[in-house]
Amino acid sequence: MILPRTPSFRLDDKRALIAGASSGIGFGCAVALAEAGAHVILSARSPERLAEAVEAIRAQGFSAETLVLDVANVEATEAAIARHGPFHVLVNSAGTARHGPAEDTAPADFDAVFALNVRGAYFLTRAVAKGLIAAGEPGSLINISSQMAHVGGIDRAVYSATKHAVEGFTKSMAIEWGPKGIRVNTICPTFIRTPLTEQTFSRPERVQWIKEKIKLGRLGRVEDIMAAVTYLASDASAMVTGTALMVDGGWTAD
Repeated sequence: MILPRTPSFRLDDKRALIAGASSGIGFGCAVALAEAGAHVILSARSPERLAEAVEAIRAQGFSAETLVLDVANVEATEAAIARHGPFHVLVNSAGTARHGPAEDTAPADFDAVFALNVRGAYFLTRAVAKGLIAAGEPGSLINISSQMAHVGGIDRAVYSATKHAVEGFTKSMAIEWGPKGIRVNTICPTFIRTPLTEQTFSRPERVQWIKEKIKLGRLGRVEDIMAAVTYLASDASAMVTGTALMVDGGWTAD
């Protein structure tokens, strides 16, 4: 009997662009992909924090470089992707949040969150896909979404709306680019302790709400996302596109 073989999780000879990679989930994803053999290009707005992150990865013997980029600046982003691509893997972890009651939402806050989480994410994903299409190469494009893309949350009307939008364009892009061998998916984490979530974790009543909703009984860690991103980036997920990988401890199971 011939045994089937598990597809490889390795990413040797792949170039992976990670946006929002200077800290938190993005940095964790960069480390995971580097460990799997990819040459990782860490991108964010702060050159100092990027340099520190890349040095930490290189110190472990992995291949990494920086690309200073503000994803909200669509024109500059598209030009940079065209110059430095193609990228076989994209992880878009750049994002922001301005939480508060819906009745208090300021138009400026609404516009700022949508500019990065939706407009920036959309055109970054498109730019990387265009580079792959021009090169005639397949790829895996991953947007870091949120469990809030599938449910609502207290003080999160704007943030949730942006992540619902990311799920929508991800599915549509997956349909369009599937015949070209380009897969597009999202990862939807629960609350992960990062600089972006400290505002929430500083409020005991919010922490209690979170713990009640997460069925596994603990808060999320960056490490919880690292295996998920390696799976979606690699041939192990070769038949997965247009889907959302929930890493939410059972939050959305209700």
